[in-house]
Amino acid sequence: MKTLKRGLAAATCAIATGAMPALAEEPQRGGTFVTHVVSDLGVLNPAMRASTAVYQITGKIMEPLIDLTKDGYVGVLATEWSASEDGKQITFKLRENVRWHDGQPFGCDDVAFTAMEFWKPILNYSSTLQANLESVECPDPLTAVFNYSKPMPLNLLVAAMPDLGHPVPKHLYEGTDLLRNPHNQAPIGTGPFKFAEYERGQYIIAVRNDDYWRGPEYPYLDRVIWRFIPDKAAAAAALEAGEVLASGFIGIPMEDMVRLGEDPRFKMGPEGYENNVAHSTIEFNLRNPILADLRVRQAIYHGLDTDFAIQAIMRGHGKAGRGPIPSTSSAFYTDDVPTYPYDKAKAEALLDEAGYPRGPDGVRFKLRHRAASWGEYTGLWGDYFAQAMREIGIQVEIVPSDATSFLTTVYRDHDFDTASGWHQYRSDPAVSTTVWLRSGAPAGTAWSNQFAYLSPEMDKLIDDAATELNPEARVALYHEMQKLEMTDLPVIFAIEHPFLGIHSVKLQNAYNTPRWESSSWYDLWIKE
Repeated sequence: MKTLKRGLAAATCAIATGAMPALAEEPQRGGTFVTHVVSDLGVLNPAMRASTAVYQITGKIMEPLIDLTKDGYVGVLATEWSASEDGKQITFKLRENVRWHDGQPFGCDDVAFTAMEFWKPILNYSSTLQANLESVECPDPLTAVFNYSKPMPLNLLVAAMPDLGHPVPKHLYEGTDLLRNPHNQAPIGTGPFKFAEYERGQYIIAVRNDDYWRGPEYPYLDRVIWRFIPDKAAAAAALEAGEVLASGFIGIPMEDMVRLGEDPRFKMGPEGYENNVAHSTIEFNLRNPILADLRVRQAIYHGLDTDFAIQAIMRGHGKAGRGPIPSTSSAFYTDDVPTYPYDKAKAEALLDEAGYPRGPDGVRFKLRHRAASWGEYTGLWGDYFAQAMREIGIQVEIVPSDATSFLTTVYRDHDFDTASGWHQYRSDPAVSTTVWLRSGAPAGTAWSNQFAYLSPEMDKLIDDAATELNPEARVALYHEMQKLEMTDLPVIFAIEHPFLGIHSVKLQNAYNTPRWESSSWYDLWIKE
């Protein structure tokens, strides 16, 4: 641990506070916004893959039924929503005069097709959320009626829609191989920007939609270009040189975030990520009999100095996690859970008790660890994990993994002992959190329970909460879920932290929603 402590500065990065708003300026029309994205994607269909990286790009091209703003949930492709008294029928009124980028009208047939062919069977997270969806009826072209076999809490479905509610055009997908349809890489949407070009490994370009439903004044920009720059130092240099105007989700080194955040040409901080709180995780493959022993997992938790990691890796941005629900989700969070404070002596005692004494070389056993490549600190978190485990006699081999190989080897092939990445919380535990714990997810479902964790008690809590219409009872079920997760420890949700972004002060209306990176950017403009 001393090596890492010497190698990483523990300085706390200051976040500039917002000044009093100035008088609104007249937006300047035109221009090209070039922004940084860490890695290439392959899939650009948010109805097929729920992923922050997909939303970053395709959220400008394809729109959801409902979005989240600082004022709450607002209609995008839907204008109204309501539920039957028994919670088994939810009705969406759809927006008039919306057209797909190829000129065809948007309507209920698109929503019904997407819900039954993508959201329910294919879309990660959504397949669990929509497990009880039986049909979607279209009494008229602008009314979609969702029919469920069990109650669906309306506020849960609304909270899910910003991430799990993007329709696709039925006329371009029906009768095709959905997973290999070319529009998964060249999306046709209803958004303010139209897909134009995709140069793999280099960039994606979208251009202004002149027929956008919000009116001829929107969007303000002519083009958006996403540049793939996997080298984070090179991305920082491009930002400083003005070649790109923004980098999101801590896409450049923290040292550069701090340095450029003090430069008056840039703004840096967590604003615009309020709906994107994440956990740095340690994920266990319980197929390994060593890790199947709860005492070993408890020992590993006691061997992690999360306070040090928060300071050294996150530069003070974060706090110790208390299970899968972050403290920012005040409606569902509880801190009344078992905890595992840093205690090397206790960790060593638990490992001895589990039957894994130190050998002559001081090593108890070995683990193969995969660290996600989502950002600089996911790699540093993996390095820290290996170093911390060495202190308690566990030898950890870091297996290099890029984004694609991490998703494949961890979530499909289960070729790992431990893994580190992040879990991103989205408004409600049933949207993107319970899938980490519910058994039964098909192999290959990204960011789901591929850890061989099987708990009938956990499954029942999750299922009951997903259909509970009484808000107080639903909260109580999630408190029990959080306690059980912190008891069983299939995953260590070690550090709760915000994301940070950095952008040029030329950008106006930037980071002005709680999920800005995923939003449409229809009102974004550049002040020259």
